[in-house]
Parts: sequence; structure tokens; C-alpha cells
Amino acid sequence: MNIALIAHDNKKILMENLCIAYRYILNKHTLYATGTTGQIVEKAASLPVQKYLAGQLGGEHQLGAHIAHNDIDLVIFLRDPLEPKSYEPDINSLLRLCDIHNIPLASNLATAEMLLLAMDRGDLDWRNIVK
Repeated sequence: MNIALIAHDNKKILMENLCIAYRYILNKHTLYATGTTGQIVEKAASLPVQKYLAGQLGGEHQLGAHIAHNDIDLVIFLRDPLEPKSYEPDINSLLRLCDIHNIPLASNLATAEMLLLAMDRGDLDWRNIVK
């Protein structure tokens, strides 16, 4: 499965820890990430990551195009709801695309862990049929 990873600045350490903890699941899949998040995950968890541009520089748009073409199966977007972003419309667009194309989306640690464990059990294998 193709998994997209995005983390706002205040959530990058959390993403790093998530990827280290669930490396045994993530290493079975293809990972995509916005620029800085991808670099952090690659280095910390020793996982290969295909990197987009940084989120605010267009990485979220690149990811959105892959979602629209049904090339992404799961999105983990650890976002900071307390810190307003100047590129908030881009973020909302990404969330909307996940809803439109029925892509499972985790926006916090609890949901990310549940989706990763579900994926490992095979609960998201229906995504292979959708493709």
C-alpha cells in the first residue's frame, strides 16, 4: 500500500516516534512524505521515503494530485490544530480530497495507530479492489 506522511512543525517529533514504533509495519509499504517530514522519517526510522516538496512549497498539492489519481491508500497527517497556518486552504483541500476519494485519513496519533494496526491485519485490503 502507498502511505502518505505529513506533519506540521510541532508534530514532526511525534511523526518520527510513530514511524520508529511502527517501522515493522511501515517497511512493508511504500512511503511518501512532504519534504522535511520525509527526511526526518528516513533518518530516524531508516525507512525509504519518496519525498515531495515541503508542504507549504507545494508538497501538499503534489500529494493531492496522487490522491486524486487514487495512488495513495492511507494518509497520516499529524497536524497542529492550535497553530493557524497561512496555507490552511491547501490543508483543507487535502482533507477534502481524502473524503471525496475515500482515502483513510488519520489526523492524530490515536487514529494513526489504529489505521496502521488495521492495515497490518488486512482490514484495508479493500483499497486494492478500488484500484
